[in-house]
Amino acid sequence: MFQKKRYLYLSEAEYSILVKSLVQLKNKLIQQNRFTDCVDELLLKIASSPTVKF
Repeated sequence: MFQKKRYLYLSEAEYSILVKSLVQLKNKLIQQNRFTDCVDELLLKIASSPTVKF
């Protein structure tokens, strides 16, 4: 089955907060010796996402 696509529109401030939060989460997972694959994938998706101006 196909999943419905969802779009997220963020301002520059929201984008910055999102990236900082994911990096902090990744650092916590590294300290706990846990896998960071999911967070890495999210960071890559966010970094490679297109920017749209309104």
